[in-house]
Amino acid sequence: MNLILLGADDLIASDHARVTDPRRLRHLREVHRATVGDEMTLGIEGGVIGRGRLESIDAESAEFSLRLEHAPPPPLNVHLLLALPRPRMLARSLEHVTALGVKHITLLHTRRVEKSYWQSPELGAEKIRQHLILGLEQARDTIMPTVTQEKLFKPFVEDRLPDLMTPATRGIIAHPGMVNACPRAVSEPIMLAIGPEGGFVDYEVEQFLSAGFQGVHLGERILRVETAVTALLARLG
Repeated sequence: MNLILLGADDLIASDHARVTDPRRLRHLREVHRATVGDEMTLGIEGGVIGRGRLESIDAESAEFSLRLEHAPPPPLNVHLLLALPRPRMLARSLEHVTALGVKHITLLHTRRVEKSYWQSPELGAEKIRQHLILGLEQARDTIMPTVTQEKLFKPFVEDRLPDLMTPATRGIIAHPGMVNACPRAVSEPIMLAIGPEGGFVDYEVEQFLSAGFQGVHLGERILRVETAVTALLARLG
């Protein structure tokens, strides 16, 4: 936890906050070994970041005086279309892409995604939010990503994808065997499609290419999805 992310319920004044949830209190006591007078980095969800002085801490709460005046880091200008990973991998993927600055995530059904994955408790709104918070805390960010779920591939690519692809957006599909290497440090908005373990099937690749996406690869090595996601986002950013 490199940042204590404050919600509206944590603020007891514009310059004062009280943290009461067990996870953050445990982290303060056991990891930070926080004592009164310590200064830490805090931020308000959706708002500014700065420093806070720990004024009191006990088993029930921790109180901070606040000096918050800095903007959060700039977002990564990428809308990630991610074929729904296995539940355990989903948790890690959400944390990683949030830490890297992605603010728009679409979880997508594809042929090689097990239908049972969509029944996972990890897709509940509160579970997803918990993973996003962990990513924000890691990266010292305060802007919560939006996560949407698309359980039908064809209606998504035919009906909703065209509305997401603005004239300024560059569509990229990462898939083994593509001719072009993934570009570096792209300045324009990116729509990045990444398939499941085993990749997209040919029909899905063709649908993205027909929608104006450029096919790219990361070299000869076949990477696990969570590794490929991190590598692609780091390269594009």
